[in-house]
Amino acid sequence: MAQAAAVAKPPAPPRRRRASATPRRLPYLLIAPAALLMLGFIAYPVISVFYYSLQNYNPTKPWRNGYAGFDNFVHAFTKDPVFWDTLTFSAKWVFVEVGLQLMFGLALALIVNQTFVGRAMGRAMVFSPWAVSGVLTSAIWVLLYNSQTGITRYLADMGIGSYGTSWLSDTSTVFPAAIVADLWRGVPFFAILILADLQSVSKDLYEAAEVDGASRLKQFWHITLPHLKDAIVLSTLLRAVWEFNNVDLLYTLTGGGPAGETTTLPLYIANTSVDAHNFGYASALTTVAFVILLFCSMVYLRLSKFGGEK
Repeated sequence: MAQAAAVAKPPAPPRRRRASATPRRLPYLLIAPAALLMLGFIAYPVISVFYYSLQNYNPTKPWRNGYAGFDNFVHAFTKDPVFWDTLTFSAKWVFVEVGLQLMFGLALALIVNQTFVGRAMGRAMVFSPWAVSGVLTSAIWVLLYNSQTGITRYLADMGIGSYGTSWLSDTSTVFPAAIVADLWRGVPFFAILILADLQSVSKDLYEAAEVDGASRLKQFWHITLPHLKDAIVLSTLLRAVWEFNNVDLLYTLTGGGPAGETTTLPLYIANTSVDAHNFGYASALTTVAFVILLFCSMVYLRLSKFGGEK
């Protein structure tokens, strides 16, 4: 009996508690209300645009409202020369703006990435225009381009040009003037993103390249640029979409003029909907712009091999 009592049964292993799924789902449950709210604010306007693009909808002419099918799209591609003019100008505007902003932004990022006295102040001055709103930027440059109190008057005082000249009302100077105004605010965006990526480049790579006798140009071409590839691709894509949809600056500076010389497709859409109250046709133009941006973005990401090997 004593031996039997001495041989005790081993204790039963503790039961594993079933892992609750609630902690894993808790983060998603917490962000669900905000996500649904954002989805509603985004999905409803998008669906409404697609719906009204198939309608004749003009509140000032209710007797003409009704289902139009693809008539709005046919009219845009076959009977509306303004659509093609604004689309061409939009492509020109995006290509010139993004190219110049990338070039100057890269140069500024390389400069402020160096060590020099007053670097913090220099970086603050470079990045400060990006903190200014688009409308305020437009107001600043409207004052600078004012024919009575702006740049042209001071140039005329020095014997350059004549008094009363307005660069924004001349078809030969309005495009460069608008380009310069938008460069002032767009260049810091590239400088910020590229500088952030530059600071992650290992200095050992440059030291090894110097030991091998590589020049500064070769270091930039074979080390810096490959490392900046994804940052450049992402920044140019984002900026291209923003510049394509740029309305505030051009509307405030030129209003699309003179003679429609600076009217982009989004600005034409805004005038068609707000001024002409033709919301059906404006929705069709918006749908076309959305498809163009989506297609160009996909092609650009595919050709640039974004996220691939550097």
